[in-house]
This record gives sequence, structure tokens and C-alpha cells, in this order.
Amino acid sequence: MSPWYKLQNEEQADSPSLLIYKERVASNIQKMIDIAGNAERLYPHVKTNKMPEVVKMMLAAGISKFKCATIAEAEMAAMAGAKYVVVAHQLMGPKVKRLLAFRQQYPDVFVGSLIDSASVAKEHNDVFGASGLVSDVFLDVNNGMDRSGHALDGDILGLYQLLHQLPNISCHGLHVYDGHLRTPDFESRRHEVEDGFVDVQHFLEAIAEAGLPRPIIVAGGTPTFTVHALHAETYCSPGTCVLWDWGYGDKLPEQPFEYAALVLTRVISKPKAGFITVDMGHKAVAAENPIDKRIRFLNLNNYELVGQSEEHGVIRVENWDTINVGDVLYGVPFHVCPTVNLYDEAYVVENQSVVDTWQVLGRKRRITV
Repeated sequence: MSPWYKLQNEEQADSPSLLIYKERVASNIQKMIDIAGNAERLYPHVKTNKMPEVVKMMLAAGISKFKCATIAEAEMAAMAGAKYVVVAHQLMGPKVKRLLAFRQQYPDVFVGSLIDSASVAKEHNDVFGASGLVSDVFLDVNNGMDRSGHALDGDILGLYQLLHQLPNISCHGLHVYDGHLRTPDFESRRHEVEDGFVDVQHFLEAIAEAGLPRPIIVAGGTPTFTVHALHAETYCSPGTCVLWDWGYGDKLPEQPFEYAALVLTRVISKPKAGFITVDMGHKAVAAENPIDKRIRFLNLNNYELVGQSEEHGVIRVENWDTINVGDVLYGVPFHVCPTVNLYDEAYVVENQSVVDTWQVLGRKRRITV
């Protein structure tokens, strides 16, 4: 029996290409729901898949809320049928007007965004107020990642109060992303996550003492998903687990997800003994990591990726004599999210055959809004 990833109709797949194994996507979605306990606790991040059909699969499984990184991803999700999306960025300047335009174009879709600054909150209030609308927001909390969010200091309660005072702002909850916590040992990671939430709990107590509405909490990403899932009051927002990748697969051993997205490439040259070249350059697999952390080939042993340019990947191999120009290699990206973003479309695989193509619509900077 051939390996699970090998296509029976390889000749129908151009290279380099992105392969989406539909049965495995469905399995990963169900595992995500099982870990959360129910679909209502999930806010999956669509930045990983960026495909309307994957969003439709999650909707069919009972998931109704989604996070996204861009307004275009939010529109992609809305076009797929999602009625609740949160743009996990603080939007300012022209993006506030784009967010307003999204709200006007999709009036039946809840669209939220993040706020960590009083000045941006006032900008949202003014722009939405001028159109007689309300901007739905979540207070972005920095509990240690130091990338965005308001620090858990003496000023954060005042910002939360402001978000409840501005007439054209509606604050629904807290967004707490602790993506910096990736210790492989689960128990160690669990302690780090829970220690990082001590000050968040103190903030919730201060909110209650001030007589302000208790917020919902949307927390974490894929690395901390299995910890936040243990706490029933928290909503979880994993993303990578829908497709999975080599990086998290090795780093998060307790998570049961399967590789559901591969890069297919072909040997295009054997330039000298011991070396092969494939049509997998920087444009085919995410290149933000060192060269030894870009792709792991499933059907090649004893090799080393030694060089990449835009269209080429050069690999040192031991079994050079047994490899032919035209051979197909299947690789797992180290980081699947930016790898998906490199492709306009993906081949859909069922029963080891290409059966369809899906547009990676969410990779656009702008769709219509």
C-alpha cells in the first residue's frame, strides 16, 4: 500500500504546489472540537488556511466564531458564511474606514477588532459615530509576549472604563495572546501559561470591583490551546492545528493533529554527483527560518537542503544514483501559515487523488473592502 501522502494521479499536479488533504483537515477540526469540549468555545484563526472551503468545513462542524489577521481574511470568512469574525489587530488610519466599510457591506456579520490605546479607541468612536454605527472591540492585553496589547499595569482599568464610556464603542471582552509560551513539555508549559494569567485574573477582579461588565476572554493560539482548554471560562483560538506542520508537530507532542498540508516539488536537475535540484525555492515554502527549518521531506532519506533561491532548492543526498529527474518529493513545511500564503490555489486531495482546487482567497491584501 502506498504512503498516505502519495498521489495516485501525480501527473495532474504541477509543481511546486500546495496539497490539502481534505480527510485530514476534517479529522483535525474534529480533534480541535474534542479538545475544547464543544465547538462554541472555539475562535479558530483563519490566517493558517485562508481558504473559504476550510471555513465552510469548520462551520459545518459547528464552529461559528473566527479570528483573522486582516480585513481581507475577515471578508474571506464572511464570504464563506461566517457570521462572527474578530480581526486580531489594532486597526488605525485607513483601516478604520475599511473596517467600517466591511460592517456596512456585511451588516449581518459581527466584526470585532482589538484596541490597546485610548487614541485608537477615540478614532474608532469618531469614525463609526459619524456613520451612526458602533465599533465592536476587544481590549488587547499584553501578558508577556510584548508584541501588542496594553500592559497589565495601573492604567489598563482606565482604558477598559473608557471603552465602556465611549458612545460608539462596544467592548465585548479581553484578547490575551501568549504565543511566546512554547515549552515542549506540557506540564512545564501549563505552569507557564497559568502563571502568566495570574495578573489577568487580578485585572478581572478589579473590573468586578469597579462595577464594570465582566468580559469574555479569548486566549492563546495553538501552542497554549491544550492548556486554555482546561479552563472552561476561556475561549480558545488555535489556528495551525487545522493544517498542522513540522514545527509544532515536533514541539507540541501532546497535540494529536495530523499533517494535512504538504508541498509537492519535483527534481528538475542533478547538477553534480551528490546533489539534486528541485523547483522549490523561497516562493514555494516559507523562508523566514534558517534553511534547516523550512521543509521536511517524507519520501527522501539522508538529505540536507543546502541552498535556495527564488525558484530552486539544492539538496545534498546520499542516494544520488537512485534519484531521477522528474521524481516527485512531498514535504511538510516547518511553518505552514506563511507557506500557504505563497499560493494562489491549492490542490485538494481525497483518497490519494487530486479531486479539486481551492482558492487561497485570504492571502489577498484586499478582496472588495
